[in-house]
Amino acid sequence: MSSLENILYFQAGLGVLANMFLNFFYTCIILDHRCKPMDLISCQLTFIHIMMLLTAGEIWLADIFESLNVKNDFKCKATFYIHRVMRGLSICITCLLSVSQAVTISPSTSVLAKYKHKLKKHIFNASLYIWSFNLSFSSRWIFYGGGFINVSETNQMKVSKFCSLFSMNYIIRGFLLTVTTARDVFLVGVMLTTSTYMVILLFRHQRQCKHLHSIRQLRASPEKRATQTILVLVVFFVAVYWVDFIISCIPFLLWTYSPVILTVQKFVMNIYPTITPLVQISSDNRIINVLKILWSKRHQIFKKR
Repeated sequence: MSSLENILYFQAGLGVLANMFLNFFYTCIILDHRCKPMDLISCQLTFIHIMMLLTAGEIWLADIFESLNVKNDFKCKATFYIHRVMRGLSICITCLLSVSQAVTISPSTSVLAKYKHKLKKHIFNASLYIWSFNLSFSSRWIFYGGGFINVSETNQMKVSKFCSLFSMNYIIRGFLLTVTTARDVFLVGVMLTTSTYMVILLFRHQRQCKHLHSIRQLRASPEKRATQTILVLVVFFVAVYWVDFIISCIPFLLWTYSPVILTVQKFVMNIYPTITPLVQISSDNRIINVLKILWSKRHQIFKKR
């Protein structure tokens, strides 16, 4: 195993562990009926990122299938399908997170204020629609992905050691690329719009607090910290997603895949699901307090021994 593969495994391992911790934390809060609307979205996002990391470039899920003696064709179809569904869900749920936070911090005079009281219900309905859409839209990968046939055929493009994409009609390929691009451009546009709106609200709030000489209260505001975290995640997501999208389009258009492009794409697509939970953990006071309690208990047990 090369050093680059070791880096990819470490990156994926760190991301999976961090997301599993967050998923467990948010699940406990939801089951305890003390959750905020953002917790419902974050719980989904952590699960999506776990599946993305497990299926990215056949890192682990393919190994699990292989240990279970699953046929190679089914293994490749399942890996392709799950990963593409999760990629679509990642941008959709991140967009939903940005919109929901914009609604949460909107003033009572805003048009968005009327959605505050029913935000949980709207999030549930929106999540149901998003999952249904992505599960159906990505079903094409079941037909166009499969096990690599070791023969000199031009109708397949090898994308990993065992898997390949089968050729599709130029019209179908162009249509799918257009629809996917339109979806991504729309969602990124919504994220940038809501992010700009939140920045304006934070700026106005800061000016008001300076005028009232209560800057300390502004800094301690949980809503402000949550908004800043989401702004960081959205900007980071937009940058990483479009780099990954451009890299993905190169082999899709030219119908050729080099090992270098594949390796770079694996690394880029794993950046966001790896960094996101670390940012959330470091910015959520509830998680920090839980970690402090666990650390203090561990320290007490160590002293007793």
